[in-house]
Amino acid sequence: MKRQLEFQKNDIVPLQITGYTVQGSGVGHYKGAAVFVSGAAKGDDLLVRILKTEKTYAYGKIEALITPSQDRTAPDCPQFAQCGGCAFRHISYRAECDAKEQQVRDAVQRIAGLHPALVEPIVPAKNPLRYRNKAQFPLGLNREGKLTVGFYAPHSHRLVPCEDCLLQPPGFERAIRAVKQWHAQAGGSVYDERTGKGLLRHLYLREAMSAGSVMVCLVVNGEQVNREDLLVRLLREQVPGLAGVLLNENRRRTNVILGETCRTLWGSEAVTDTLCGLQFTISPKSFYQVNRDQAEVLYGLAGQFAGLTGKELLLDLYCGTGTIGLSMAEKAGKLIGVEVVPAAVEDAKRNAQRNRIANAEFFCGDAPQIAESLHQKGLTPDVVVLDPPRKGCGEVLVSTVAAMNPQRVVYVSCDPATLARDLKTFEEKGYQLRRAVPVDLFPRTAHVECVALMSRVKD
Repeated sequence: MKRQLEFQKNDIVPLQITGYTVQGSGVGHYKGAAVFVSGAAKGDDLLVRILKTEKTYAYGKIEALITPSQDRTAPDCPQFAQCGGCAFRHISYRAECDAKEQQVRDAVQRIAGLHPALVEPIVPAKNPLRYRNKAQFPLGLNREGKLTVGFYAPHSHRLVPCEDCLLQPPGFERAIRAVKQWHAQAGGSVYDERTGKGLLRHLYLREAMSAGSVMVCLVVNGEQVNREDLLVRLLREQVPGLAGVLLNENRRRTNVILGETCRTLWGSEAVTDTLCGLQFTISPKSFYQVNRDQAEVLYGLAGQFAGLTGKELLLDLYCGTGTIGLSMAEKAGKLIGVEVVPAAVEDAKRNAQRNRIANAEFFCGDAPQIAESLHQKGLTPDVVVLDPPRKGCGEVLVSTVAAMNPQRVVYVSCDPATLARDLKTFEEKGYQLRRAVPVDLFPRTAHVECVALMSRVKD
């Protein structure tokens, strides 16, 4: 018989916070059970009201802060407690980086069974503010019938108004104000998820940080909006560096933000940014790292780990629009990229042409399947770069990569747990972790990236 918790919902319990969950909540232990508390800081002594209990753990909220952690700082955003986009605005940035570095070390030790010292110190962002080059704002109406722009509260579709997010550049706030001014004059219904009716769905913004050029894309449940000329004029007047105004049509009853069709109301259909010395054209549906400066750090480390001399065959799996592989192509003999999204593959090919990279070839398909096909054809890459989604690579792909017998494997991860799981499988297949470096691409949120180097153990 499993042991029951010695407390219940609505109990108020003393709790010392000893660490963080991967979602950024504080965690402490009371009578042998873990208690997770949003907004808590490591080192806090609290009184916590229990909100929900499970068999071996519970969730709570801060009832009283008895002794605050030395890491605590006053949140600099008025929406922090409601928005849910940030996890760490209540502690110092140094403490946040320590927590993320520890998260990677814990995963490598607990899941992969490897020594945590293989994880090197995290690379913090030089500036944890205003780094995001993309934003997707759901739209709503307030009680006065005025357009509301903001973010959904955690685990809900309740809209929290937010015109100036501290993670995003100032030009985005100007675009929001111009769109609200347009709506006040032109009108237009707002989409209702429950009925599938209404016109205005999302405001989607991108900025090419190196050039300061801004793309404004209005996502609608239809083909047009009122007074498109007024929308363009207000945006041109109020948004410095405006490059284009687009209308995206999304009639599907789905949580997917963008539809398939875009119409350019004014200017360019894309913006062009410089990353690692290369130019990348970014359309609304293009994948592009939201933190350009830290992406350069991440890709620079990946290139360093790859150890290319100009002769190697480089295989880039989950290549997206080609950014990582193309940043290394100059030092490779040949680059082969694999990506499952057709539009991303076309972007990768165009990016290679735009940057006059002639030694790159891209295949569209599922990474494990294409990798196995290339292996069966006798492909023997010297270096393999992996940049999978959060679910990681999985045993099938790891086995195929190991069978290709590359000298080095460079793994770029956005989830320490799946990275550690795959590291363990690579270890079983004869590849040893040499280095792992966390890089903070998403300051103030709970996310952390990591780049790891593995090499084959000599027989």
